[in-house]
Amino acid sequence: MSAKKKINHKALVTKKQNRRRLLTFWRVVRYGTDSFIRNSWLSVAATAVMTITLLIIFAAFVTQNILNDTIIDLQNKVDMSIYLKTDTTDQVGSELKAELSQLSSVRSVSYCSADCARAQFANDNSSDASVLSAISEATNENPATLRVVVKDINNTSQLENFVANDKLVKANLSTDYKPSFAGEQRETIKSIGRAVNFAQVVGLGAGLLFVVISSLIIFNTIRMAIFNRREEIQMMKLIGADQSFIRGPFLVEAIIYGVIAALISTGIGVWILFEVSGTLTSYQISVHPTIRLLTVYSPLVILGMILIGAIIGIISSLLATRRYLKI
Repeated sequence: MSAKKKINHKALVTKKQNRRRLLTFWRVVRYGTDSFIRNSWLSVAATAVMTITLLIIFAAFVTQNILNDTIIDLQNKVDMSIYLKTDTTDQVGSELKAELSQLSSVRSVSYCSADCARAQFANDNSSDASVLSAISEATNENPATLRVVVKDINNTSQLENFVANDKLVKANLSTDYKPSFAGEQRETIKSIGRAVNFAQVVGLGAGLLFVVISSLIIFNTIRMAIFNRREEIQMMKLIGADQSFIRGPFLVEAIIYGVIAALISTGIGVWILFEVSGTLTSYQISVHPTIRLLTVYSPLVILGMILIGAIIGIISSLLATRRYLKI
């Protein structure tokens, strides 16, 4: 046989093999789809369990994201106050603000002079005529204040070192008021920091636990579905079907479970989130960043949920069919 004929023969064989693989693939998809429709009650049950699984995963992701946003808001609201002398000038306050802003542990700094503090106190008590009268008659003894928001409220060592060693701060530091991280408010700030860390750990741990439990549930559901069709698997083995062809329809069914469940669970999850957003906001829980995230990246969220559902279904189906393919 000439070289040209050998090449043509090889190309023809490759073409037939590709056609056979494509035909086998379409048969597997068709058998899987037909089985999903034929075993309607079992399909509904498996899809329902998968929906609950993905809904728990979605809730775990959303809850962790809301928790992180709420923690960031809380950290931004907890400022460390450095009290300066009443006669501290605005120039000194601006210089100290600039120096503090350069610290790596500092997120933001604001300065309020003694006059500013007095005006704020008057505004906070604007409905009390006696307080306003006392303010207008008394001399201004309010300290000027530097309010510092740190990146980690559990770590104020850099700020403490700055207050202890900076000459400009030491020269203008109030003798009547200690910084909030060194006075009576220190324990309050520490308590908030511990609560933040605890919430993060509990949120992450609970999310992982729910995902594991849900995955076990869907695995057992698919395993039960395959157990009910073990005779079908044995018959296919007896007529010479290879393992990939036997396993294929079950994988297709599992993927269908995942796709349908992902669409349903995402829709339910988003609807619940919108319904409870008003209540969560009233409790100072930061939910709107998560809603914006889901809205802007909704196609990616849906695609991600479909992939998660398909992966869980495929892994569960592979593990569940493995036993019966060995018999």
